Amino acid sequence: MMKFGTTVRYAGMIAAAVGLTAAGLVAAQAQAPQPFKIGVTEGFSGVYADLNLGEVEAVQMAVDDFGGKVLGRPIEVLSADHQTKPDVGAAIARKWYDVDGVKMIVGLGTSSVALAVRKISQEKGMIDINTGAASADLTGPACSETGAHWVYDTYALAKVTGGAIVKGGGDSWFFLTADYAFGHALERDVTAVVTASGGKVLGGVRHPLSTQDFSSFLLQAQGSKAKIIGLANAGQDTINSIKQANEFGIVKGGQRLAGLLVFSTDVVALTLPVAQGLVLTESFYWDLNDETRAWTKRFRAKRDKIPSMLTAGAYSATLHYLKAVQAAGTDDAKAVMAKMREIPINDVMTKNGKLREDGRVERDMYLFQVKSPAESKSKDDIYKLLATVPGNEAFRPMKDGKCPFIKG
Repeated sequence: MMKFGTTVRYAGMIAAAVGLTAAGLVAAQAQAPQPFKIGVTEGFSGVYADLNLGEVEAVQMAVDDFGGKVLGRPIEVLSADHQTKPDVGAAIARKWYDVDGVKMIVGLGTSSVALAVRKISQEKGMIDINTGAASADLTGPACSETGAHWVYDTYALAKVTGGAIVKGGGDSWFFLTADYAFGHALERDVTAVVTASGGKVLGGVRHPLSTQDFSSFLLQAQGSKAKIIGLANAGQDTINSIKQANEFGIVKGGQRLAGLLVFSTDVVALTLPVAQGLVLTESFYWDLNDETRAWTKRFRAKRDKIPSMLTAGAYSATLHYLKAVQAAGTDDAKAVMAKMREIPINDVMTKNGKLREDGRVERDMYLFQVKSPAESKSKDDIYKLLATVPGNEAFRPMKDGKCPFIKG
């Protein structure tokens, strides 16, 4: 085995052979452009694992589409599993910013993790772009001058899905809620929409994250006689609660399920016979138009599954960030954020979107209904579009968010 000292002498001999001094070799290495680093952290294991697989590939697609370099530096993508644990997410962020030189963190699914990382990013004056977390508090009390909320939030989900269901006669609700920051925020925001529309909330029950057995919770929901059982959960929890509700015959008994955060990948996992009729809100669907279909074909060459709004969101956020870095001519967080707000967001997911001062991205949101097996033409043909809601109607007005640095 060659020892370290021997390796250095050997490198010096090679340098001398090509006309370089050892000092010159070190200088040449020092002058090489250092990588420009982006970090992707998500719950790549656990209850949200199926949702997040593919985000690293989507971020790399954005890097490749941008050209692989920014400010003359090669772009490097780092990734880490925060395990849906706020302390783990915070530790990853701190190491990436302090040790690894990461300039921006994207992903951050799970609101409790996103809120923890937001504090670290504010402390360090660095950029975090939440594409997976839902809590609208990220552009409210927990807003940041160097933070963005990219894909959706609990307010928009409540406004679009909840509002449509109440207008359709679903005026009595019972909530099945994941017992942490995301579930609480979603229940709060849907409750506000339901009551403002003249409906009533008859009760609710909170379940631990990663629950396997929903029987006791579903029995309480069934006993409430509410017309709508609002599922304020996500990922495998949503899949399990819908499957078990189907086994209990809840829908056949006359109650309806409202999937308040359902992804296309969830619907595929559930299958159309189980999920048919669900009304839900997304900000992306692979089969919307020729551009989304072409992008999906490219994505599936890297990971063979239909992309969700999380996947497309990671791509969109990364591409827009790199455009802003290039336009700003610097990686300084505040200068880059200023450019991100100045430049319209245009990509496969978003047309003429804008990043507001409070960090909220305004874009169209789509109200979909899951097709029945008879309506579907292929295994991935899962949605029919009910409505397109403009961003300025879907998202909370900035003046109502209680973001500390927004005046008026």
